[in-house]
Amino acid sequence: MLTLRPAGERGRTNWGWLDSRHTFSFGEYFDRQHMGFRSLRVINDDRVAPGRGFGTHGHRDMEILSYVLEGGLEHKDSMGTGSVIRPGEIQFMRAGTGVTHSEHNHSKTDPVHFLQIWVVPAEEGLPPAYDQRPVGREKAREGWVTLASGDPGTDAIRLAQDVRLRVTVLPEGEIRALEIDPGRHVWIHVVQGATSVNGSPLVEGDGVQVSGEPGLTFEGGDAELLAFDLA
Repeated sequence: MLTLRPAGERGRTNWGWLDSRHTFSFGEYFDRQHMGFRSLRVINDDRVAPGRGFGTHGHRDMEILSYVLEGGLEHKDSMGTGSVIRPGEIQFMRAGTGVTHSEHNHSKTDPVHFLQIWVVPAEEGLPPAYDQRPVGREKAREGWVTLASGDPGTDAIRLAQDVRLRVTVLPEGEIRALEIDPGRHVWIHVVQGATSVNGSPLVEGDGVQVSGEPGLTFEGGDAELLAFDLA
């Protein structure tokens, strides 16, 4: 079964310097019908004004991914890590026993646009950790590329949860399939562009909850897609 979560029905936080759309309940936005999906807890679509950002704040027991679409996201944390994440990169922070960090738009003139993703770990109290990787967009134009995974032998970012995050970039006119193993569930997020899944149209910001399906077929459009394969 496929259940659409339309982009236009997401929650919204607008503080002037921050314009954020929430696929699931977050902060001041509460929706009992959309509290997350399996271990996927947050997908925030954030746009931050030049020179602004989130001051130092804390997290615990969460696997946090930042996926930058435009601009540069400056990150500093209590582990001593400091970096600027740019388009074509994904950043990971395991909050574990506790981390404080800040996130700011690195530019004084241009906005930054990024997705913040939270996954609930299978185990609490893990040591904090950090990772940052290139996305591999050229390979993503040819198929699905794994960005993060709980699989022990993965070469991708290692998550403390049975979840696999994949990305694909679907050129105009191409068809791309995604197989789903029995008993698994999938959440699709349209990062950019438009496409269709099993014949149903999707646009930027749309989400699709998938359960009990053997696979998905994406067709047409010019789109970038994230797929969360979940236990």
